[in-house]
Amino acid sequence: MKFFIDTANLEEIKTAMSWGCVAGVTTNPTLYARTGGKLADFENHMVHIAELCEGLPVSAESTAKTVDEMIEEGKRLAALAPNIVVKLPICAESLAATKVLKQEGVDVNMTLIFSIPQALMAASAGARYVSPFVGRFDDIAEDGVEQLAGIIEAIKTYYTPDQTEIIAASLRTPNHVAQAALLGSDIATVPYAALEKCLHHPLTDRGLEAFELDWKKVQEA
Repeated sequence: MKFFIDTANLEEIKTAMSWGCVAGVTTNPTLYARTGGKLADFENHMVHIAELCEGLPVSAESTAKTVDEMIEEGKRLAALAPNIVVKLPICAESLAATKVLKQEGVDVNMTLIFSIPQALMAASAGARYVSPFVGRFDDIAEDGVEQLAGIIEAIKTYYTPDQTEIIAASLRTPNHVAQAALLGSDIATVPYAALEKCLHHPLTDRGLEAFELDWKKVQEA
């Protein structure tokens, strides 16, 4: 399973990329606004992220509402850098736009997926990625991992990874990440803070502390 970091913060991206385990970035205007950025500069910021990722996929979200607007904005975003993927929310308009963008050679990441039919419709329309939002199921006291399992089984039954990959999105804990991996998700999208938590385990942290103490004793001997 690959890791995508979910952020628009350039420093977070630089740090995570330096670890060598991040395979892409997902972002949106809301995440960009949290960095203090203005919407008018969103596309320039996407170019900076794409450059930092050195060819790895970067999902940039469209804010368009109509089919024609989604197609137009999708083409514009994709033209910013060869590794930019257009992120669209699942709806009738985005399915129609995805069909056209696919024909134009533009990759689409279909988001806000919450059901098997939605995922299959997105893949059928030509989405390169489908993103079931695990964490948001938890927000309404439903089992997001159980829903993810069904979507993974359905997509993998009918599509190969070179056609459509599954992004387990909105993963907020190491446990969610582990469960997504065990279920066979192709990709996990994780915020920086959650990705950093995945580096830690109580036994690892205690082991590192013991190592440090042992090393100091060696130096003082």
